Amino acid sequence: MAKPLTITVAGAGALGLATALALADTGARVTVFDPAGEAQNASGVAAGMLAPAFEAALDPAAAPHFDLLLAARDLWPALEAQLGIVLDRSGAVAVGETAFLARAHAGLRKAGLHPAELSRGTLESLAPGLDTSWAAGLLTREDWRLEAAEALAALRRAASAAGVEFRDVPAAGFEGADRLVIATGAAHGLAVVAPELAHLAPIKGHILRIESQAPYEGVVVRGEGAYVTPSTGGFTVGATMQPGVADPQVVEAEAAPLKAAGAKLFPALAKAPHQAFAGVRAATPDGLPMVGRGRHPGVLLAVGARRNGWLLAPLVARVIAACVTEGEAGPFAQRLDPARFG
Repeated sequence: MAKPLTITVAGAGALGLATALALADTGARVTVFDPAGEAQNASGVAAGMLAPAFEAALDPAAAPHFDLLLAARDLWPALEAQLGIVLDRSGAVAVGETAFLARAHAGLRKAGLHPAELSRGTLESLAPGLDTSWAAGLLTREDWRLEAAEALAALRRAASAAGVEFRDVPAAGFEGADRLVIATGAAHGLAVVAPELAHLAPIKGHILRIESQAPYEGVVVRGEGAYVTPSTGGFTVGATMQPGVADPQVVEAEAAPLKAAGAKLFPALAKAPHQAFAGVRAATPDGLPMVGRGRHPGVLLAVGARRNGWLLAPLVARVIAACVTEGEAGPFAQRLDPARFG
């Protein structure tokens, strides 16, 4: 009987844990290395958006890849069942000035979607507490959401149940394993075996958790400069993006504009207590992650998902598992290939 393949996964964020779980399901012996242990990382400091529609409509970097983003979202129901979590499928609404709504509408239509144009009355029912100045909006049900901290904990539990072991230290290399999967976000510490990491740039982001006596139970609302989502005990407001900044420390002055932008959508947020969180993500030059075999034999990369780590996690896991098992990697593997940058 052949010995099972041994695999080191460096990084315990959404990409690392989803990949570790998928690899364990193939019969591999997997060990995850992450010095943060079970502490919150960038994946935990997230709103948990699974949002192919508005990402493609409002982010020029994501616009050419709606098909890939949608395919990644469509892998989530199977993972949802495996993890025992519940996805929020209520959708998302855009509100804003005429030009912003026109841009959102054009982007959604270009992606082949047909957003519902909402009246003020419908907005009030979908987003209780929304400022009365917003008289119209656009709704898509294609965008979903999860509770990031809950999903991260569920991934870790499922991985442990599948036999994955955890080490609360950084991986220095293969750690004696047959394969190394690098899912370390913006860190370049393993560049000696993965020179492709030089293509990654950090992006710092803040989000706010805002307490409320009446927790928000409406849909995600996207405005100009901020989005607001439900969260346990209140609201989440996100997110800033500071390209090139790798310092994960919270800076209240950097987070302050989010509070103002959130209050422009929901006035009750202006005086509500809040807590700011910061995380550092990684981005590639084209906005898509590097997923697949690296230049060094035995090295695989699962890094650079920018702000779509949660959305892309099951697709990334599937591609890496296919690379390890010599299976079919699917129609998007070439678009994600780390070698595309030369």
